Amino acid sequence: MKDIQKFVRKGNLDLKAYIPGKPIEEVQEELGLTEIAKLASNETPLGPSPKAILAAEKELKNAHLYPEGRCTLLIREMSKKLGIEEDMITFSNGADNCILLIASAFINEGDEIVMGDPSFFVFQTVTKIMGGKPIFVKLKNHIHDLNAMRERVGKNTKLVFVCNPNNPTGTIVKKAELDKFVSQLPDFTILILDEAYFEFASDKDYPDGLDYIKQGYNVISLRTFSKIYGIAGLRIGYALGCPEFIAALNRVREPFPVSRVAQAAALAALEDEEYRERVLKNNREGKAYLYNEFQKLGLPYAPSQTNFVFVDLKNDCERVFQDLLKKGIIIRPGNLWNYHTFVRISVGTMEQNRRAIEALKGCLL
Repeated sequence: MKDIQKFVRKGNLDLKAYIPGKPIEEVQEELGLTEIAKLASNETPLGPSPKAILAAEKELKNAHLYPEGRCTLLIREMSKKLGIEEDMITFSNGADNCILLIASAFINEGDEIVMGDPSFFVFQTVTKIMGGKPIFVKLKNHIHDLNAMRERVGKNTKLVFVCNPNNPTGTIVKKAELDKFVSQLPDFTILILDEAYFEFASDKDYPDGLDYIKQGYNVISLRTFSKIYGIAGLRIGYALGCPEFIAALNRVREPFPVSRVAQAAALAALEDEEYRERVLKNNREGKAYLYNEFQKLGLPYAPSQTNFVFVDLKNDCERVFQDLLKKGIIIRPGNLWNYHTFVRISVGTMEQNRRAIEALKGCLL
């Protein structure tokens, strides 16, 4: 048996592998079920944009060709949509890969990286890969505690991660709070705003990360086509920032990070406003239903600005997770974030939501 410590990069054996939501195929194989409602990974329950599907199918005939590495057409359209220069955008194979690019471009060994707890797991993973030191700051009422985070920013702080809306809690920090926080950061620190759920946020005080970039602050915004545009399986996300930051990311990215099919689908999805509105409508109605049912059951939840709800079942979350699996319902247990009675439930179709609630009622003690 090989002594793996001789080979693996220092510190990497201490990393915990990311655990994704349990796949439908795995549950079907293990339990022999055919009808599965996956409400674990915050995927769009309506399937991909029809325009994206057609564009992807059409592009398959060119699969023998390398993709256009820069994603030029997509950058051109996105820059028009956002009203920024083309050199302020870069695309990669998912927003999570953009996080790895940021770590590769900016984190030196020993740099301190401040982040909320709990928040997106990948923040701490990429920090540790690069030899950085994650500084965890507990959420307050399920919301990033920006005052406490500012107190932890010191002379060695290279990055601050703020997931807004936050995953797994679905909460936001509001504009006035973030304005103050950004203005107080030292000029050697970059604020990374993970805005993967940006399009779902409806609060009038929700801040747009792009505004800070336009004002010249050291901010990078991360967004994705996985959620509102329904093409999570094609892996495409993007980073927004000043030209200097984006150039630094481009130096460390892969030569061909986004497939031809993903680029074609994303371009088409950008134009599919009808689909986008259907996704938002389904999400509004689904959340309202879940809120109402949780209230009837006496289960506290965090009001969400996303397409999922973080709810306290007042029961052991792992037991409930396993019981729901047997009924063909996949959710995300909160013990992944050391919240042992909470779960994260994605908003599904209304049929899936009703199935989940009925199944849940039979699992609560």
